[in-house]
Amino acid sequence: MASPLADKLRPHTLADVVGQTHLLGEGRVLRRIIDGGSIPNMIFYGPSGVGKTTVANIIASQAGKKLYRLNGTTASTADIKDIVGQLDTFEGRGGVVLYLDEIQYLNKKQQQNLLEFIENGSITLIASTTENPYFYIYNAVLSRCTVFEFKPVEPAEISRAVQRAFALCREEYPLLTVEPGVTEHIAQSCGGDVRKALNAVEMLVLSAVSSQEVPIATLQAAQEVSQRSTNRYDRDGDIHYNLLSALHKSIRGSDENAALHYLARLLDSGDLLSPCRRILITASEDVGLAYPMAVVIVKNCIDSALQLGLPEARIPLAQAVILLCTAPKSNSALMGIEAALADVRGGGFGDVPDFLKDGHYSGAQKLGHSIGYQNPHAYGGWVDQPYLPEKLRGRVYYQFGSNKTEQAALAYRRQQREKK
Repeated sequence: MASPLADKLRPHTLADVVGQTHLLGEGRVLRRIIDGGSIPNMIFYGPSGVGKTTVANIIASQAGKKLYRLNGTTASTADIKDIVGQLDTFEGRGGVVLYLDEIQYLNKKQQQNLLEFIENGSITLIASTTENPYFYIYNAVLSRCTVFEFKPVEPAEISRAVQRAFALCREEYPLLTVEPGVTEHIAQSCGGDVRKALNAVEMLVLSAVSSQEVPIATLQAAQEVSQRSTNRYDRDGDIHYNLLSALHKSIRGSDENAALHYLARLLDSGDLLSPCRRILITASEDVGLAYPMAVVIVKNCIDSALQLGLPEARIPLAQAVILLCTAPKSNSALMGIEAALADVRGGGFGDVPDFLKDGHYSGAQKLGHSIGYQNPHAYGGWVDQPYLPEKLRGRVYYQFGSNKTEQAALAYRRQQREKK
């Protein structure tokens, strides 16, 4: 195997591409664009090993234009200028296709150098990135491109590529046999990355032929090669925030099984602090006054987790997640403070009423501060007096939730008022 197996098996037609049927299936927009032959500026966004480069190469090969390739990790401004310089040559008179891999590594000035030529059609840009383009790509470039999101490939689709890989290996090693379950294990354990799956096949075959007269790709060897399922994760990128978002929304949706799944993915990647912070905020944001003790219990679970560290931290965090999922829900505290902040930020505030102002200093009474204030404790716990600034009198920010706890508080409130 002089060249990597993944390169030997790189598809040359769309029919051989595994996965991405949401983009490449019959009738899909990207498929129609490719079949039509008129190529717009495009950005392919998604994790590594899912076919971005392969599809870009297939498109470029059908373009009928001069193809140039650059990688954002190594490309310089001079490289871009060299390509622009080709536009006046015989080869570039029909326009050129620039395939720019890892575009997120180009700085703003480098990306700006492409703008004029992208806009007038001299250069057709096909860029790929593993980072969210809306965060990492210059807006002027982004506005001139169509973004297509590539997704991790499903195990069933990866199995097709693994089977093709073993078939190619048998051309070189005719006696090679593959134990049952090997293909499925590799497809399942690669985390949706086709390249990783093919690399696992290559390592498995090489280890078999180097140690056995009749090479056998065993399931045990496949498990050693793949070690464990590849849990995709990036500490500061999209996957990180998507997992935290899914954890939060699963707790809010009272699905403890989904919440435990996303918590497990975060912890399996060694991230302890992020889920702790997200779980703690859900106790107030989504359970809140429906079960006020939830935040106390969850805080203790998180303190225990941080003190224990991984792997033991998984247990108190699981306890916290299950508690929050099974608790009644209320976001009345969140909605109340958001409504109050909206007034304040919109200029909706006035002077503090004089009788509420601080009166603990000499001269306060001369200013009229704290005069007329009635202490509720002297009236059985409540007395009818206004507290909001005059211009906001009658404003209601907090709405009692429909849960048992808040309705009980509402009933007590009404009972107090009726006594007066």
